[in-house]
Amino acid sequence: MKPKVQKIQLPASSALHKRLQPEDFLDCFATQADISPRAAAAEIVDFPNWGKFLLHLRRIVTAPFGLDQDGPEAADKLGPFPVESETESEIIAGFDDKHLDFRVSVISENGMLSLATWVHPHNLGGRIYLAAIMPFHIMIARNGVARAAKLQSRPAALT
Repeated sequence: MKPKVQKIQLPASSALHKRLQPEDFLDCFATQADISPRAAAAEIVDFPNWGKFLLHLRRIVTAPFGLDQDGPEAADKLGPFPVESETESEIIAGFDDKHLDFRVSVISENGMLSLATWVHPHNLGGRIYLAAIMPFHIMIARNGVARAAKLQSRPAALT
């Protein structure tokens, strides 16, 4: 059965609240699931083939503008995103680029799994970029939350 993913307010416990400024973008999608934030985040950034294609297309389109393609080097990364902080209930990853700063937060608490995305555009280019990718962002975010929620129902691998 496909998990029901819904748009919600950012959970009050999220460390992203400290970053919010007027005119920032923030969305949050959630479903019922009991899985660690790190395991969920790892599944979310393991994009399906159509998501990988969209990211490849993004690289091609944004390369002439000098946007960061792989995120900065870091010892702990989730996909291209350096891990900024991690607690028992939340992991935050992302980085600052010349056109915008962004972070993703995966929270697992009280039987709910949520994925929040915060973006702080620096300039017109950042706002145009955010508007252009928004339909794809929503598809990828909702799909990632649903895929991560399904992990809790998979049987453990035999050792």
